Amino acid sequence: MTHAGKRGRDGIAKVTSGGRAHNHRPGAGAQRDGRSPTVPEGLDAHLVVDHGTFRLDIALTAAPGEVVALLGPNGAGKSTALRALAGLTPLTTGHLHLDGTELHRVPPESRPVGVVFQDYLLFPHLTALDNVAFGPRCQGATKTEARATAAAWLDRMGLADHAGAKPRRLSGGQAQRVALARALATSPRMLLLDEPLAALDARTRLDVRAQLRRHLAAFEAVAILVTHDPLDAMVLADRLVVVEHGRVVQEGTPQDIARHPRTDYIAQLVGLNLYTGRAEGHTVRLDGGPAITTTEDLTGQVFVAFPPGAVTLHRDRPTGSSARNLWHCEVAGMETHGDQIRVALTGELPLAADLTTVAAAELDLHPGAEVWATLKAAQTHAYPV
Repeated sequence: MTHAGKRGRDGIAKVTSGGRAHNHRPGAGAQRDGRSPTVPEGLDAHLVVDHGTFRLDIALTAAPGEVVALLGPNGAGKSTALRALAGLTPLTTGHLHLDGTELHRVPPESRPVGVVFQDYLLFPHLTALDNVAFGPRCQGATKTEARATAAAWLDRMGLADHAGAKPRRLSGGQAQRVALARALATSPRMLLLDEPLAALDARTRLDVRAQLRRHLAAFEAVAILVTHDPLDAMVLADRLVVVEHGRVVQEGTPQDIARHPRTDYIAQLVGLNLYTGRAEGHTVRLDGGPAITTTEDLTGQVFVAFPPGAVTLHRDRPTGSSARNLWHCEVAGMETHGDQIRVALTGELPLAADLTTVAAAELDLHPGAEVWATLKAAQTHAYPV
């Protein structure tokens, strides 16, 4: 059985092991099970994988009790990184240490790693109980011991009544929890989750995401989540590592990433307009574009970000407006975005604006329509490059 644990959202995990409580902090060593306190716990990896013309080259660390999300567009290298951690793709060079062990020298089947695949890969001919018991059996447990472990995990997942069901009789959410139980039943020191919610419909996804968050909060070892969904990453992870073109472009807490995006991909992910330019006081002259008045008083190269909802659109040039920023634009496209309409604009400043369906109708917006966009300086956020 895995140790019971509880992880705070500050990245500090309080773990119970053999009746003793321990605190695990990112980067800290700990004495447990007779291990020397000088042996580092957690993940320390430099993953370098050459695959044709593509090269993955990322550094990745995680402390026990920490959930790290690898986030990035399709083809960024997220799945390659996950396969390298699991041992399914060999490293070209670099290293992979887990709890002080050189894991890259260990065969995949011998690694203390649990994996939850995107399509779960449950054995169709086995019941939920025997699917979960499979891992402990492979580790040498007797059939009785393995089934007892599996039953305990299914009960923890709220699936005790479905122990005898085969995968085809389980809902998507139930299958996801069986797959998670199967991964955890082997007491892994690293849990890898590959798009664990991607196969679920929107309604089921909401419930399962909340359940998964609770289970990850109780997991006392390293957890690595691969996803392209920003909401999954923001809700489930303590720290985000954003990968583009095989490289890490930004990492930090979800709050920091959301407030300080540093690439166009991240800005679109968190729903912000993002520009770069040179600041002189409260004025930022954009690279190849107009100036933006900001609240921050800065000097040098900066990013400027603001949400689409902060932009106000007018069909005629506004007079007497208190907004410090005004641009003449043209509607390039419109799409439904949640309960609002997102308008893509070109012209003096390419940007996105959000407004209600009623406001869009009143403005008679359509592709090609000319509008004026205003933005208050107080709605902007500037920070150094």
